[in-house]
Amino acid sequence: MRGMPGRADGDPADTETFGALLTRLRLARGWSQLRLAEMLCAAAGVPTITRHEVSRWERGERTPGPPWLAWLAFVLQAPLDELEPAAANSRRRRVPDGPQPPGERPRPLRRGAQGVVTDRIHRT
Repeated sequence: MRGMPGRADGDPADTETFGALLTRLRLARGWSQLRLAEMLCAAAGVPTITRHEVSRWERGERTPGPPWLAWLAFVLQAPLDELEPAAANSRRRRVPDGPQPPGERPRPLRRGAQGVVTDRIHRT
């Protein structure tokens, strides 16, 4: 759809993020995040998706992989070819700027004694 904020106008950088798309599709059905999580678990036959995971997807903290994209398409009755580009766009946006050394991953941040976030784990 042309001219709508967050929608594709031909440029891949303008493609709607997965989180925005998921939120729009979910709200169009009047579903809560919990309801979507329950529907996904029922359809897939596994109890592994929670409302917290749906929230992470919508906020862009995580992006579901291909199996969950397929289940989302099924449950939301949305075309998979609409979900996949949005997921790819969200993954591209999460890639940090600049090259990273091969095989190295960023270390997780930890909270220190005073609640200060640090990148080191102190062990005694």
